[in-house]
Amino acid sequence: MPRLTRRSVVAAAGSLALPRFAVAQADRRPTVTVAVQKVSNSNTLEVLREQSNVGERIFFTSLWEGLIGRDWLGDQGPVPLLATAWRRIDDRTVELDLREGVRFHNGDVMTVEDVVFSFGRERMMGDTRPLLAGETLRNAEAVPPAEGGRTLPREVPAIARRIWPALDRVEAVGRNRVRFVNAVPDVTLEGRISRYGSEICSRRAFEAAGSWLAWARAPVTTGPYRVASFRPDSELVLEAHDEYWGGRPPLRRIRFVEVPEVAARVAGLLSGEYQFACDIPPDQIGEIERNARFEVQGAPILNHRIICFDKNHAQLADPRIRRALTHAIDRQAIVESLWAGRTVVPKGLQWPFYGQMFIADWSVPAHDPALAARLVREAGYRGDPIPYRCLNNYYTNQVATAQILLEMWKAVGLNVELQMVENWQQILAPGPTRAIRDWSNSALYSDPVSSLTSQHGPNGGQQQWGEWRNEEFNRLAQELETSTDRPRRRAVFARMLEIAEREDPAYTVLHQNATFTAKPRAIRWRQPAAFAMDFRAQAWGGIES
Repeated sequence: MPRLTRRSVVAAAGSLALPRFAVAQADRRPTVTVAVQKVSNSNTLEVLREQSNVGERIFFTSLWEGLIGRDWLGDQGPVPLLATAWRRIDDRTVELDLREGVRFHNGDVMTVEDVVFSFGRERMMGDTRPLLAGETLRNAEAVPPAEGGRTLPREVPAIARRIWPALDRVEAVGRNRVRFVNAVPDVTLEGRISRYGSEICSRRAFEAAGSWLAWARAPVTTGPYRVASFRPDSELVLEAHDEYWGGRPPLRRIRFVEVPEVAARVAGLLSGEYQFACDIPPDQIGEIERNARFEVQGAPILNHRIICFDKNHAQLADPRIRRALTHAIDRQAIVESLWAGRTVVPKGLQWPFYGQMFIADWSVPAHDPALAARLVREAGYRGDPIPYRCLNNYYTNQVATAQILLEMWKAVGLNVELQMVENWQQILAPGPTRAIRDWSNSALYSDPVSSLTSQHGPNGGQQQWGEWRNEEFNRLAQELETSTDRPRRRAVFARMLEIAEREDPAYTVLHQNATFTAKPRAIRWRQPAAFAMDFRAQAWGGIES
């Protein structure tokens, strides 16, 4: 990973002037430039295609909005957004009252028909049906609608059913009320409505787009900023949506520019080329803040860095090898050496904000090299290579973490080979070289369904991509999603953790993720405890002269 020395930081700051902000004659609101590692992995801005950490940074609070929002600057809990109120009708049904006077970026007023359309066949579900028996809808098996509009990429209905496995319908109830009806009981319906992928779009704009890709690169939504231009693999420019229901946005334009190297992001920040630099590694924070004009904000977030296993690979078919991989890892050493102690090793794939569903006496597999070496011997492993596909620091400290893991695995007799690839398509491509890969999981609402089931269950990403499957886990996942017995749900969740993290490992948690953003102190702005960057009025405090 490129590293800035103190000398390079001081040199870059030597001729430093105050940050430059573009200001139009007729509109004195500032324009800011944000240097990011990546704008979009899929080169689209459609939430049903771009399900990623980098998407969260841009989409929410700036572009897309759902019916129930998230308190980004507070406790991350639910707040009214495009709906002003909601209520339970029964175990399968939630009704919401829509906010009046909301305008899309094209000037149209949001209607109940737009909301119904946003969850319908043409835009979201395709020809899929509610998945009632723990089935897995593979990406390759997802099909576009047979009639009535545009062809959806095969991933879209698969992602939609990951979010809404048993959604039966969304229907209008009068002029300003909408009803979500599930095919089975679900205590998490409100969470699903609030999560990434359940945002609202303009039906008229979707149907008027020349193609699905044209829509996905310039979606018409309700957020405070709208798409001005998008150059895939280069930059996204958002401009103020002055008819925004929440008030006039404080910025005229926001330019997100791709700058893959950390050193270049920091140098551009110090020179005034960028006003924000994202994904700052902890070892650079002190170097940046030695210049009193700059500061770094950030903290641990509701996201965990994990390693995923493909149990179909010949060397990983025996769960003892996967267990050995988990016990060889000294997670605390990674937190201390690469994160300067600024994050923690969590209690598995869960978060305390689950409340009563949190399993407080659970832990990640213990660092036990002797046990790992014994499991390797018992499995009869003969040293055949185990491929580990890795991106070049898509995640902060990704390559450095991978190099440390290789040494830990080597120490217990595992021959893991690092394979650097260029994109997520290569990471996920099936074949004999897919065995170990990096990932992260977020808690999108306060229930384990939001992460463990959503990402690793019957219709989660790992099973959709064909990496892992466990029949008992899948039966329990369905029960977790449909049971209304809360003590029973907690016991089910505990057993699912035991299967996926200990008995038949699907993944192993490395540490809680953290994100750090550098900026001039002259900019009064606060980083949420999330990847998302909030440029609404409540987060933007202005620029000191």
